Amino acid sequence: MTSMALQRTATEHNRERGPLGVRHALLVFVSPRSLFDRVEDTGAYGWALVTLLGLVMLLGYAEVQTGLIDRVVDEKTEKDLAQLEEKQLNLVDRIEMKESMEKTRKAAVFQKTMTRIGVVALRPMYLLASFMLIASVLYAMTALTGRKPEYHTLMSICVYAGFIELAAFVLQLALMLYFKTTEIDTSLRALGPIVKLNPLASIDPFRIWFWVLVGIGLTVTHQLSRRMAIATCSVMCLAAIGGRVALEYAVS
Repeated sequence: MTSMALQRTATEHNRERGPLGVRHALLVFVSPRSLFDRVEDTGAYGWALVTLLGLVMLLGYAEVQTGLIDRVVDEKTEKDLAQLEEKQLNLVDRIEMKESMEKTRKAAVFQKTMTRIGVVALRPMYLLASFMLIASVLYAMTALTGRKPEYHTLMSICVYAGFIELAAFVLQLALMLYFKTTEIDTSLRALGPIVKLNPLASIDPFRIWFWVLVGIGLTVTHQLSRRMAIATCSVMCLAAIGGRVALEYAVS
């Protein structure tokens, strides 16, 4: 009865301070505990989610408008065409070379289109899917510990912590404009060529920051104990980093 009374008192206190809204998103950067202390088991994260996804989409559109995507693809295409022409320079069949060059140009147009769609539409969809997946895993973990999981609470934690991703996208766009290339991200490899040689270069400080905030949110909302929140977020963070490193090695 005592714990229920405390939860009821906390809920009433949160309501007196006003419902959680988009205006509270900036608190995730300066005072995450006070932000997550306002979280209730409601769908109050809705407008924050819409705002976050909308801003991510606008950043993607801004990236397309810079022309960097076309520039990078065109430079790569020119190199591929030059190599192709050099390899087939002594061949008698010029028609075959012309067809190969035409295929390369068509592939470049397709790559431009897919990259534009990716940064404008697929990136927000991926972000939303990741929030839902993380909230579902945390829901299962909370249930396994014997506590009552609240899906809306877990989604609120993911959404407001996700504004760190927005900051990462802003920094990434700034780095792209500075270095005049789209082949850059917010991982440690952006520090220089020496860091790129390190296997840990794929670690993204913003992703670690995101999981730290999720851990704080789980603790403040009492979805998990502090020890369990640290353990769960650490494992999920390491799994995400490991998956990214494995994917990059597979592609390379």
